[in-house]
Amino acid sequence: MKKDFVSIKDIDRVEFLEIIRDAGVLKKEKEKAMEKEPLKGKVLAMLFEKPSLRTRFTFQTGIYELGGMGIYFAPADISIGKREGVADVAKNLSRWASGIMARTFKHSTVTGLAENASIPVINGLSDLEHPCQILADFQTIYEKKGRLEEVKLAFIGDGNNVCHSMMLASGLMGMDFRAACPKRYEPNEEIVEEAKKLAAISGGSILLTNDPKKAADEVDVIYTDVWASMGFKDEAEERRIAFKSFQVNKDIAFCAANDYIFMHCLPAVRGEEVTADVIDGPNSVVFDQAENRLHAQKALMLKLMR
Repeated sequence: MKKDFVSIKDIDRVEFLEIIRDAGVLKKEKEKAMEKEPLKGKVLAMLFEKPSLRTRFTFQTGIYELGGMGIYFAPADISIGKREGVADVAKNLSRWASGIMARTFKHSTVTGLAENASIPVINGLSDLEHPCQILADFQTIYEKKGRLEEVKLAFIGDGNNVCHSMMLASGLMGMDFRAACPKRYEPNEEIVEEAKKLAAISGGSILLTNDPKKAADEVDVIYTDVWASMGFKDEAEERRIAFKSFQVNKDIAFCAANDYIFMHCLPAVRGEEVTADVIDGPNSVVFDQAENRLHAQKALMLKLMR
Protein backbone atom coordinates (compact mmCIF):
# COMPACT_ATOMS: atom_id res chain seq x y z
CA MET A 1 0.00 0.00 0.00
CA LYS A 2 1.14 3.56 -0.67
CA LYS A 3 2.45 5.71 2.17
CA ASP A 4 -0.66 7.92 2.20
CA PHE A 5 -4.44 7.64 1.87
CA VAL A 6 -5.36 10.91 0.21
CA SER A 7 -7.69 9.44 -2.41
CA ILE A 8 -9.50 6.20 -3.18
CA LYS A 9 -6.99 6.00 -6.04
CA ASP A 10 -4.24 5.34 -3.47
CA ILE A 11 -5.40 1.75 -2.91
CA ASP A 12 -6.08 -1.14 -5.23
CA ARG A 13 -8.98 -3.62 -5.21
CA VAL A 14 -7.19 -6.18 -3.00
CA GLU A 15 -6.14 -3.55 -0.45
CA PHE A 16 -9.66 -2.11 -0.38
CA LEU A 17 -11.16 -5.51 0.43
CA GLU A 18 -8.49 -6.20 3.04
CA ILE A 19 -9.36 -2.98 4.87
CA ILE A 20 -13.10 -3.79 4.74
CA ARG A 21 -12.56 -7.30 6.06
CA ASP A 22 -10.04 -6.19 8.69
CA ALA A 23 -12.55 -3.59 9.86
CA GLY A 24 -15.12 -6.35 10.31
CA VAL A 25 -12.69 -8.38 12.43
CA LEU A 26 -11.80 -5.33 14.54
CA LYS A 27 -15.50 -4.69 15.08
CA LYS A 28 -16.15 -8.25 16.27
CA GLU A 29 -12.95 -8.57 18.30
CA LYS A 30 -12.71 -5.09 19.78
CA GLU A 31 -11.54 -6.14 23.23
CA LYS A 32 -8.88 -8.48 21.83
CA ALA A 33 -7.45 -5.72 19.63
CA MET A 34 -7.39 -3.29 22.56
CA GLU A 35 -5.46 -5.79 24.68
CA LYS A 36 -2.81 -6.25 21.99
CA GLU A 37 -2.29 -2.46 21.56
CA PRO A 38 -0.84 -2.80 18.03
CA LEU A 39 -0.19 0.95 17.76
CA LYS A 40 1.23 1.42 21.25
CA GLY A 41 3.46 4.48 21.38
CA LYS A 42 2.14 5.83 18.04
CA VAL A 43 0.82 9.40 17.81
CA LEU A 44 -1.70 10.65 15.25
CA ALA A 45 -1.70 14.41 14.59
CA MET A 46 -5.29 15.40 13.75
CA LEU A 47 -5.51 18.70 11.83
CA PHE A 48 -8.93 20.30 11.48
CA GLU A 49 -9.92 23.28 9.36
CA LYS A 50 -13.61 22.31 9.65
CA PRO A 51 -15.76 21.35 12.64
CA SER A 52 -16.45 17.64 13.09
CA LEU A 53 -18.34 15.08 15.15
CA ARG A 54 -17.74 11.71 13.46
CA THR A 55 -14.25 12.31 12.04
CA ARG A 56 -12.75 13.63 15.25
CA PHE A 57 -14.38 11.15 17.60
CA THR A 58 -13.73 8.05 15.50
CA PHE A 59 -10.09 8.82 14.74
CA GLN A 60 -9.26 9.87 18.30
CA THR A 61 -11.09 6.91 19.81
CA GLY A 62 -9.77 4.56 17.15
CA ILE A 63 -6.09 5.21 17.78
CA TYR A 64 -6.70 5.09 21.53
CA GLU A 65 -8.29 1.64 21.18
CA LEU A 66 -5.24 0.51 19.21
CA GLY A 67 -2.90 1.66 21.98
CA GLY A 68 -1.82 4.99 20.51
CA MET A 69 -2.81 8.62 21.06
CA GLY A 70 -4.46 11.28 18.93
CA ILE A 71 -3.60 14.96 19.32
CA TYR A 72 -6.29 17.35 18.09
CA PHE A 73 -5.44 20.65 16.43
CA ALA A 74 -8.38 23.04 16.10
CA PRO A 75 -8.59 25.38 13.09
CA ALA A 76 -7.05 28.30 15.01
CA ASP A 77 -4.18 26.25 16.46
CA ILE A 78 -2.13 26.14 13.26
CA SER A 79 -4.02 28.06 10.53
CA ILE A 80 -2.38 25.93 7.86
CA GLY A 81 -1.14 27.98 4.92
CA LYS A 82 -1.61 31.27 6.80
CA ARG A 83 0.25 31.23 10.11
CA GLU A 84 2.49 28.42 8.89
CA GLY A 85 3.03 26.93 5.45
CA VAL A 86 1.75 23.46 4.54
CA ALA A 87 5.26 22.12 3.88
CA ASP A 88 6.61 23.36 7.22
CA VAL A 89 3.67 21.86 9.11
CA ALA A 90 4.25 18.50 7.42
CA LYS A 91 8.00 18.52 8.10
CA ASN A 92 7.58 19.50 11.76
CA LEU A 93 4.94 16.87 12.44
CA SER A 94 7.08 14.23 10.70
CA ARG A 95 9.67 14.70 13.46
CA TRP A 96 7.15 14.12 16.26
CA ALA A 97 4.15 12.08 15.09
CA SER A 98 3.56 8.69 13.46
CA GLY A 99 0.81 9.87 11.14
CA ILE A 100 -1.26 12.89 10.11
CA MET A 101 -5.02 13.02 9.57
CA ALA A 102 -6.23 16.25 7.97
CA ARG A 103 -9.80 17.53 7.52
CA THR A 104 -9.42 20.50 5.21
CA PHE A 105 -11.20 22.82 2.82
CA LYS A 106 -8.80 22.47 -0.11
CA HIS A 107 -7.68 19.10 -1.45
CA SER A 108 -4.34 20.73 -2.27
CA THR A 109 -3.69 21.11 1.46
CA VAL A 110 -3.90 17.35 1.96
CA THR A 111 -1.75 16.60 -1.08
CA GLY A 112 0.75 19.24 0.07
CA LEU A 113 1.00 17.57 3.47
CA ALA A 114 1.51 14.18 1.82
CA GLU A 115 4.20 15.48 -0.52
CA ASN A 116 6.20 17.01 2.32
CA ALA A 117 5.65 14.54 5.18
CA SER A 118 7.79 11.46 5.74
CA ILE A 119 4.94 9.88 7.72
CA PRO A 120 1.53 8.67 6.44
CA VAL A 121 -1.09 11.32 5.65
CA ILE A 122 -4.80 10.46 5.74
CA ASN A 123 -7.48 12.55 4.06
CA GLY A 124 -10.17 13.03 6.72
CA LEU A 125 -12.13 15.15 4.21
CA SER A 126 -11.33 17.68 1.50
CA ASP A 127 -13.36 19.54 -1.08
CA LEU A 128 -12.55 16.88 -3.70
CA GLU A 129 -12.78 13.56 -1.82
CA HIS A 130 -13.94 11.92 1.41
CA PRO A 131 -12.24 8.50 1.16
CA CYS A 132 -12.48 7.47 4.83
CA GLN A 133 -16.24 7.90 4.71
CA ILE A 134 -16.40 5.53 1.75
CA LEU A 135 -14.39 2.84 3.57
CA ALA A 136 -17.03 2.86 6.32
CA ASP A 137 -19.85 2.99 3.76
CA PHE A 138 -18.57 0.00 1.84
CA GLN A 139 -17.98 -1.91 5.07
CA THR A 140 -21.66 -1.27 5.82
CA ILE A 141 -22.79 -2.37 2.36
CA TYR A 142 -20.68 -5.52 2.67
CA GLU A 143 -22.27 -6.27 6.06
CA LYS A 144 -25.82 -5.75 4.79
CA LYS A 145 -25.55 -7.24 1.29
CA GLY A 146 -22.75 -9.80 1.72
CA ARG A 147 -20.90 -8.50 -1.34
CA LEU A 148 -19.74 -5.38 -3.15
CA GLU A 149 -19.42 -6.62 -6.72
CA GLU A 150 -22.54 -5.96 -8.82
CA VAL A 151 -24.29 -4.04 -6.03
CA LYS A 152 -26.47 -1.32 -7.57
CA LEU A 153 -25.95 2.05 -5.87
CA ALA A 154 -27.66 5.37 -6.57
CA PHE A 155 -26.16 8.60 -5.28
CA ILE A 156 -28.80 11.33 -5.47
CA GLY A 157 -27.99 15.00 -4.96
CA ASP A 158 -24.86 17.09 -5.19
CA GLY A 159 -21.90 15.73 -7.18
CA ASN A 160 -19.61 16.50 -4.26
CA ASN A 161 -16.60 14.99 -2.49
CA VAL A 162 -18.59 12.03 -1.15
CA CYS A 163 -19.99 11.35 -4.61
CA HIS A 164 -16.47 11.50 -6.07
CA SER A 165 -14.96 8.98 -3.66
CA MET A 166 -17.99 6.71 -3.89
CA MET A 167 -17.86 6.73 -7.69
CA LEU A 168 -14.16 5.84 -7.69
CA ALA A 169 -14.67 3.06 -5.14
CA SER A 170 -17.66 1.70 -7.08
CA GLY A 171 -15.59 1.58 -10.23
CA LEU A 172 -12.77 -0.12 -8.37
CA MET A 173 -15.02 -2.78 -6.84
CA GLY A 174 -17.19 -3.62 -9.84
CA MET A 175 -20.41 -1.97 -8.72
CA ASP A 176 -23.27 -0.49 -10.76
CA PHE A 177 -23.04 3.18 -9.77
CA ARG A 178 -25.58 5.83 -10.78
CA ALA A 179 -25.30 9.52 -9.87
CA ALA A 180 -28.39 11.69 -10.24
CA CYS A 181 -27.52 15.37 -9.94
CA PRO A 182 -29.15 18.61 -11.08
CA LYS A 183 -27.57 20.34 -14.05
CA ARG A 184 -24.57 22.46 -13.01
CA TYR A 185 -24.06 20.27 -9.92
CA GLU A 186 -22.66 17.17 -11.63
CA PRO A 187 -19.46 15.53 -10.37
CA ASN A 188 -15.96 16.48 -11.53
CA GLU A 189 -15.44 15.31 -15.12
CA GLU A 190 -11.91 14.04 -14.53
CA ILE A 191 -13.07 11.86 -11.64
CA VAL A 192 -15.95 10.54 -13.75
CA GLU A 193 -13.47 9.47 -16.44
CA GLU A 194 -11.15 7.86 -13.86
CA ALA A 195 -14.10 5.97 -12.35
CA LYS A 196 -15.18 4.74 -15.79
CA LYS A 197 -11.66 3.44 -16.47
CA LEU A 198 -11.73 1.53 -13.18
CA ALA A 199 -15.20 0.16 -13.97
CA ALA A 200 -14.03 -1.04 -17.39
CA ILE A 201 -11.44 -3.19 -15.63
CA SER A 202 -13.66 -4.43 -12.77
CA GLY A 203 -16.83 -5.07 -14.75
CA GLY A 204 -18.73 -2.28 -13.02
CA SER A 205 -20.59 0.62 -14.59
CA ILE A 206 -20.89 4.38 -14.10
CA LEU A 207 -24.04 6.29 -15.10
CA LEU A 208 -24.71 10.02 -14.80
CA THR A 209 -28.26 11.31 -15.10
CA ASN A 210 -30.45 14.26 -14.15
CA ASP A 211 -33.35 11.92 -13.33
CA PRO A 212 -33.34 10.63 -9.71
CA LYS A 213 -36.01 8.00 -10.39
CA LYS A 214 -33.99 6.57 -13.25
CA ALA A 215 -30.96 6.34 -10.94
CA ALA A 216 -32.97 4.69 -8.17
CA ASP A 217 -34.55 2.03 -10.40
CA GLU A 218 -34.20 -1.37 -8.66
CA VAL A 219 -31.06 -0.31 -6.77
CA ASP A 220 -29.75 -2.03 -3.65
CA VAL A 221 -28.54 1.23 -2.08
CA ILE A 222 -29.80 4.81 -2.14
CA TYR A 223 -27.33 7.40 -0.87
CA THR A 224 -27.66 11.14 -0.43
CA ASP A 225 -25.88 14.04 1.26
CA VAL A 226 -26.72 17.61 2.27
CA TRP A 227 -27.42 20.01 -0.57
CA ALA A 228 -25.19 22.78 0.81
CA SER A 229 -22.16 21.36 2.56
CA MET A 230 -19.50 23.41 4.36
CA GLY A 231 -18.10 25.98 1.97
CA PHE A 232 -21.42 26.34 0.10
CA LYS A 233 -23.68 27.70 2.85
CA ASP A 234 -24.01 31.01 1.01
CA GLU A 235 -25.64 29.07 -1.85
CA ALA A 236 -28.18 27.34 0.39
CA GLU A 237 -31.34 29.01 -0.97
CA GLU A 238 -30.21 28.70 -4.59
CA ARG A 239 -29.48 25.02 -4.03
CA ARG A 240 -32.84 24.35 -2.36
CA ILE A 241 -34.51 25.46 -5.59
CA ALA A 242 -32.15 23.50 -7.87
CA PHE A 243 -32.33 20.31 -5.80
CA LYS A 244 -36.05 20.33 -4.96
CA SER A 245 -36.89 17.33 -7.16
CA PHE A 246 -33.85 15.40 -5.87
CA GLN A 247 -35.19 14.88 -2.35
CA VAL A 248 -35.03 11.22 -1.32
CA ASN A 249 -38.61 10.49 -0.24
CA LYS A 250 -41.10 7.62 -0.49
CA ASP A 251 -41.58 8.19 -4.22
CA ILE A 252 -37.86 7.80 -4.87
CA ALA A 253 -37.51 4.90 -2.42
CA PHE A 254 -40.42 3.10 -4.13
CA CYS A 255 -38.24 2.83 -7.28
CA ALA A 256 -35.56 0.84 -5.43
CA ALA A 257 -35.46 -2.87 -4.65
CA ASN A 258 -37.70 -3.94 -1.77
CA ASP A 259 -34.71 -4.66 0.46
CA TYR A 260 -32.79 -1.51 -0.44
CA ILE A 261 -30.77 0.27 2.23
CA PHE A 262 -30.71 4.03 2.70
CA MET A 263 -27.37 5.71 3.43
CA HIS A 264 -26.27 9.23 4.40
CA CYS A 265 -22.86 10.36 5.65
CA LEU A 266 -24.48 12.80 8.14
CA PRO A 267 -25.22 15.39 9.36
CA ALA A 268 -28.61 15.36 7.62
CA VAL A 269 -31.26 18.02 7.12
CA ARG A 270 -34.57 16.19 7.40
CA GLY A 271 -37.11 17.73 5.08
CA GLU A 272 -34.49 18.84 2.56
CA GLU A 273 -32.34 16.14 0.94
CA VAL A 274 -34.27 13.36 2.69
CA THR A 275 -37.60 12.99 4.43
CA ALA A 276 -37.78 11.80 8.03
CA ASP A 277 -39.78 8.70 7.11
CA VAL A 278 -36.88 7.50 4.93
CA ILE A 279 -33.86 8.37 7.07
CA ASP A 280 -35.59 7.17 10.25
CA GLY A 281 -37.33 4.26 8.55
CA PRO A 282 -36.60 0.52 8.61
CA ASN A 283 -34.34 0.60 5.51
CA SER A 284 -32.02 3.24 6.93
CA VAL A 285 -28.52 2.21 8.03
CA VAL A 286 -27.10 5.69 8.68
CA PHE A 287 -26.02 4.97 12.24
CA ASP A 288 -24.40 1.68 11.22
CA GLN A 289 -22.38 3.76 8.77
CA ALA A 290 -21.43 6.19 11.50
CA GLU A 291 -20.34 3.36 13.80
CA ASN A 292 -18.26 1.81 11.05
CA ARG A 293 -16.22 4.98 10.66
CA LEU A 294 -14.48 3.84 13.85
CA HIS A 295 -13.73 0.32 12.65
CA ALA A 296 -12.78 1.14 9.04
CA GLN A 297 -10.41 3.89 10.15
CA LYS A 298 -8.81 1.61 12.71
CA ALA A 299 -8.14 -0.90 9.93
CA LEU A 300 -6.70 1.90 7.78
CA MET A 301 -4.41 3.17 10.53
CA LEU A 302 -3.12 -0.34 11.12
CA LYS A 303 -2.27 -0.59 7.40
CA LEU A 304 -0.44 2.71 7.33
CA MET A 305 1.07 3.21 10.77
CA ARG A 306 2.08 -0.20 12.13
